Amino acid sequence: MKLGTVPLLRTLLLLACAVSAPSRADWAASTTAYVVRAQPTNSQIQAQNPPGFTWAMHSTKPANYVIEITQAGMAPQTYTVGRNWYLPSATLAVGSYSWRVRPALTQEWSTPRTFVIDATSKPFVVPDNAALKARILAKGHPRALPPSVMPRNSWSAAMVADRGTGLTDLMGGVQRRMTAVPVYKDSDWPLITSGAATAAGNVQVSNIRWAMMDVTRQVEASSLLWRITGDRVYLNEAIKRGNELAALSPYGPTSYENDDQEARLIPLALMKCIDFLGNDLPVATKTAWLKVVEQRMDVMYKAFNTPDGGLDQFPFDSHGAVAQGYLALISTLALGDIPAASTWFDFTFRAYINSISPWSGPEGGFANGTSYAQHTALASLTLWQPLAVATGVNLFDKPWSAGFLQSFMHFQPPGSVNHTFGDEQETAPVATELKGYASRFATPEAAWYVKNLVGDEDPLTVLQAPYPLPVASVSKTAVPSNGALYPSIGWVAMHSDISDRARTSAYFKSSPYGSYNHSHGDQNSLVISSGGRRLLIESGWYDWYGSPLWNDWYRQTKAHNAITFDGGKGQALDSYNVQLTRNGKITSFASTPGLDYAEGDATAAYDGALTTARRQIWYLRAQDAFVVLDKLEAPLPHVFEWNMHAPAVMAVDAATKVVKITNVDRSLCIRPVTTDITYAPRVGAPPKPGTVEDHGAYVRASAKTGEFLIVLDVGCKNPKLTLTVNPTGRVLTVGAMSVTLPK
Repeated sequence: MKLGTVPLLRTLLLLACAVSAPSRADWAASTTAYVVRAQPTNSQIQAQNPPGFTWAMHSTKPANYVIEITQAGMAPQTYTVGRNWYLPSATLAVGSYSWRVRPALTQEWSTPRTFVIDATSKPFVVPDNAALKARILAKGHPRALPPSVMPRNSWSAAMVADRGTGLTDLMGGVQRRMTAVPVYKDSDWPLITSGAATAAGNVQVSNIRWAMMDVTRQVEASSLLWRITGDRVYLNEAIKRGNELAALSPYGPTSYENDDQEARLIPLALMKCIDFLGNDLPVATKTAWLKVVEQRMDVMYKAFNTPDGGLDQFPFDSHGAVAQGYLALISTLALGDIPAASTWFDFTFRAYINSISPWSGPEGGFANGTSYAQHTALASLTLWQPLAVATGVNLFDKPWSAGFLQSFMHFQPPGSVNHTFGDEQETAPVATELKGYASRFATPEAAWYVKNLVGDEDPLTVLQAPYPLPVASVSKTAVPSNGALYPSIGWVAMHSDISDRARTSAYFKSSPYGSYNHSHGDQNSLVISSGGRRLLIESGWYDWYGSPLWNDWYRQTKAHNAITFDGGKGQALDSYNVQLTRNGKITSFASTPGLDYAEGDATAAYDGALTTARRQIWYLRAQDAFVVLDKLEAPLPHVFEWNMHAPAVMAVDAATKVVKITNVDRSLCIRPVTTDITYAPRVGAPPKPGTVEDHGAYVRASAKTGEFLIVLDVGCKNPKLTLTVNPTGRVLTVGAMSVTLPK
């Protein structure tokens, strides 16, 4: 999201909420989609013990709330908190619970909500802030590096074999950057980029991003190498580059207001360097750097600590969710050196731990797409690893984090050639970043994933990791399931054999997150690949957020394998503040060795234009074929369209209406069972230079209702298709397998 948009949206939402100041009976559950949800609820078994509690702010914005938690058959326990969330500092006993909350000065209790703690609820305990700060201060500096980060001459032979190549690579990279990276100055970036997005502004933001990534990496890597090698060349380089960062104005082009993502890199790099160098950093230099860190952190802290509740109240902020982690780590490293760090820590650390990602429920996943999930995984290595060493709170142990990893296995299995759903879906995954994240888990599934991803993790993160890595303790591997549902994000994965790189993979989406943020208007859409070749694809490419291409094609329903009507009209994408309500949901899912089934309901995404938009998918694993049934209804007649997109020119048989997609050595034949449709070519936006895209649609005559029954035949095996009708429904036979369909 473009910087400046989120604070503006918060202001508008705050004004909208203020219009109806009187509280409702259940004030803890806001009617505004962008406000934090009241959780836990609906007697759900909690993945984490203790769970975190969240609720919408009361309209009076009280200074404190009283939360009451009651185990069945026991007396209520009450706690007073200053924000609209609570994370207990001890586990809860196994049992059924209810909870409610009220402003501290009134008896206006929220509606009680229920949840369950059972034997599957994994303990994840965060001590109170006072205990954490005492633990951190007892460490001194360096507090972000584990004991295994020791001088090279103390390494064991096994450690040399494991990390020696990474050390050599990091040394070579730092030495190259000593001359390759220029001295950047504020005057290099003259444009003001905090207003409306423009192409020129986007170019400058990109230039700043790459510049700051280069310099901050050089600072961190050089200071790390000084600790490991003792070579003064690296000490001098760390100080030189740190001084260059400190010379950039906290209020200039690298300010938080102008470029929030890159602005957070600067204080973190300076604090990591201060921490790593310890007493080897000259006192005057340390003092100057700490002043810069304090200036930059003060701006960030004030951006979060706002009267409207900030992230506490409006959690769906893709930049803010990560920036809060930066605040937590920087304050952790600065405790004892900057007096204000204690305030920053109290404000951010526990809040970040409580809700590290708003983009899925407790089972993991990432609604904004796997590319942005990968960015989050990389940020996790940057943030969680030093936080775990300094505080003893290891976010890799949080149940959500394990689910996040599992979602990568299902939606970016080894051999994937592109990302899945959302912005940057067309880009290739960086397997080494995913491998780095997975290696912090000691599970058989993580061991399988790490073993099958090609390449090595970035030496900058692995050389700061505990030795040996957690995954190294696992002696056996386990293959994830071939079919999987992530209900909170509305994603389904179906694989012929997830362990085989030659597999067929299909991904289906009908998401409660709708088209919000980096997501697209692609509810009830489907993509298919086979043998590492893309077949049924999402079309378009990501030039920059908010660009004409992004608005007019890339995120539109017509650019996806989904339903449109009347010449490409699709799911409603306007009015940013309601996009979370124009959404979809997976209403049914089942997976067996021979058959996977999923059903999605995208009716709400069409904002009233359709009254039914249901897609059912059967994956006949033995046939390597998919049956897709769309049922559509509308208050007015429409010409319904079943869109398809390919990475090569499609061949269309005029007599049978079969569409064939061939990508090098893999093919997909789209075989309509429905007879009263026609095929029509479509024209899309120009594809990314160097690529080919072709577009088409099956079209029905104008009517208030419509159906598409399509078989997707991977490999173009041309199985015999037979549709029979019986008193209770229909049966479609595809080769040797049959599927029962509704009437």
